Amino acid sequence: MNKQRRADLLLVLVTGFWGTSYFLTDLCMAGMSPMSLNAFRFLVGFAVLVLFFFKKMKGISRATLKYGILVGLSLAAVYVFYAYGILYTSITNAGFICALPVVTTPIIEFIVSRRRPGGKLIVALVICAVGMGMLTLNEQFRPALGDILCLGVAVFYGVDLVITDRAVHKPEVDPLQMGILQLGVVGVVTLILTFVLEKPTLPTTPAVWASALFLAVFCTGIAFVVQTVQQQYTTASHVGLIFTLEPLFSAIIAFFLGGERLRPIGYVGAVLMMLSLVLMEMDWTAVKAKLRKKT
Repeated sequence: MNKQRRADLLLVLVTGFWGTSYFLTDLCMAGMSPMSLNAFRFLVGFAVLVLFFFKKMKGISRATLKYGILVGLSLAAVYVFYAYGILYTSITNAGFICALPVVTTPIIEFIVSRRRPGGKLIVALVICAVGMGMLTLNEQFRPALGDILCLGVAVFYGVDLVITDRAVHKPEVDPLQMGILQLGVVGVVTLILTFVLEKPTLPTTPAVWASALFLAVFCTGIAFVVQTVQQQYTTASHVGLIFTLEPLFSAIIAFFLGGERLRPIGYVGAVLMMLSLVLMEMDWTAVKAKLRKKT
């Protein structure tokens, strides 16, 4: 097996972890407050990575520390909206709406750097908007509160990706160190919010303990490291297409383990949103070139 094939398979595994995390987060919040769960998840994940990469965490540059904090703060906002969003909507809806950074990131890039998005973004936005309406609107044409909060995930994760993209292209920034530091920042921020907004709680049952530890170790610690290391062995287009599988994984797990069922129009909306994600990630220039070669 070549390095690219192995990297792609490992990234599919990571995407599966993230798709599973919606169901596990919902399960954990039956016994834990949202910010307590986030603090537990990220502080444990951070501790595991620091222990594993202890030698590589020495000599952190000022630039790495700076961007680690900036990326960590934007990621903390992502997980604040993520936790409260899942609390007030279905796992399936959360999975599809939280996957929208692929659409929001080009918009944020345009606002920040005036990098004009391509025409396919407009088409993807229209398809996505129609699909999201079909997925989330009820008979009164109102989205659930959680659906609106999950849009905050898409916006702030787009900000996170833009900052990360700038950081990793700076020679003085160590991507692995920055990736680990951001988890610590998220853990500290959500721990503070736990004491400000909620009553701190720990897992109380074996099922919640197991789910919280799986979230911390596999969906956070291992997933972020595998993503950071393996992306260098594959292409950006492969990574983008693989990550569009996340809402599918979350919907499948919600269907079989969570017993969630959508209205027929909701499934049509989910398909349209999936189509918009694939549309954004497909390299249509390469596709056209391959078609021309065949003809």
